[in-house]
Amino acid sequence: MRYLILPLLLAACAPLAQAPAPAPTPAPADPGTCGADARQHLIGAPVTALERELILGPVRIIRPGDAVTMDFRPDRINFEIDALERIARVYCG
Repeated sequence: MRYLILPLLLAACAPLAQAPAPAPTPAPADPGTCGADARQHLIGAPVTALERELILGPVRIIRPGDAVTMDFRPDRINFEIDALERIARVYCG
């Protein structure tokens, strides 16, 4: 019994474990960092309009039901396509 008291006393003196700090959420990208501001005119156009656009840099086309990673890349331009195969949104990230 005497040998159980010492570990209990030592455990009571141990510092409490602290929860890790939450990961910082990225700030919304400026529409100009990837060129999305220059392509807002494409909203409502058929997805085939992208074939006539010269886009230098990373591009992601997101269709309904597509699995999309949550990584944030301010230099990447994203085109969300709706169920009617029209461009619904253009943004950086």
